[in-house]
Amino acid sequence: MADADVIPIGTRGRPGRGSRTTSPSRASRLLAPRPRGPSKRAAAGAGREQTARTRPDASVPEDVDDVVEQAAAELGEEASPGGAAPDPIARALAFLRRRLTGDYEIDEIGFDAELTSSVLMPLLRPLAEKWFRIEVRGLSRVPAEGGALLVANHSGTVPMDALMTSLVLHDRAGRYLRALGADLVFTLPFVSELARKAGATLACAEDAERMLGDGELVGVWPEGFKGVGKPFAERYQLRRFGRGGFVSAAIRTGVPIVPCSIVGAEEIYPLIGDIPALARLLKVPYLPLTPLFPWLGPLGLVPLPSKWVIEFGEPIRTDAWRDGAADDPMLVLNVTDQVRETIQQTLYTLLMHRKHVFF
Repeated sequence: MADADVIPIGTRGRPGRGSRTTSPSRASRLLAPRPRGPSKRAAAGAGREQTARTRPDASVPEDVDDVVEQAAAELGEEASPGGAAPDPIARALAFLRRRLTGDYEIDEIGFDAELTSSVLMPLLRPLAEKWFRIEVRGLSRVPAEGGALLVANHSGTVPMDALMTSLVLHDRAGRYLRALGADLVFTLPFVSELARKAGATLACAEDAERMLGDGELVGVWPEGFKGVGKPFAERYQLRRFGRGGFVSAAIRTGVPIVPCSIVGAEEIYPLIGDIPALARLLKVPYLPLTPLFPWLGPLGLVPLPSKWVIEFGEPIRTDAWRDGAADDPMLVLNVTDQVRETIQQTLYTLLMHRKHVFF
């Protein structure tokens, strides 16, 4: 039997046709098997403690891992000669490899720090910097480390203020804000999973105390849906702060309470009406009517470009009170009223000095 002609991979045919070269293409080099041994990434990280945990359900073939890793290494070498910063494409491929292989860390609540920093925050950043043009004041009052409870006013028809506050603290203070969310957040498809990935958990005393005790920066919006869904005519008028459960959690763990006042969120979706019957049918607290929604369809979902100011107030210490103070209802209510009044007065001051809603 005559020997068969061998057609080199990647040349699109016999030698002399197509690319006119007998050397394999880049795509074929990536697909070709490599000798087993320590990869460049593994060699560079030898001796370093491995902190990321692999998800037990991750099952990706080894050849996929090799292809992505080799592509990232080659792109990094070609785009970054002389030891320069790695190419964004190489970083993206490395990120993709970690996601495919499960080589990333999540905590017991479901918080995915890498996904939050690499995907969620970049999506929010243009909105904060270009659209709302957020101005931050008093950032030095937020503890740089250790547990702390951030308490803020809630508004805007859609809880955009919680997302923007998280972004500000991530970018400017280097801290993740672990939000305490309402029950509805964790019953919505896709939203609940995304909230868990971003570090949010149910607004209950047990979760709050556990995260505060672990040194996390925890955020709470005590007004809840009553604050988010209040009419535009009652903007910047705070609702009740509940029974002070957040104060009890702070006292039990001895962490400071940081008041946070947000101006600008009230104007992004001015609430001028509601459809209670349809809201009950959809099992949501309210179905908003704004000057643009639903009249303009999907265009009405675009928030108005109001100018935001976020101011952090002086922390209120809780570590000096006696044992059992968290179970004293009068003390808890007094501290709750103090936090609420601090935020309300700060809002009035910010509004008084605001020149224009959109500038």
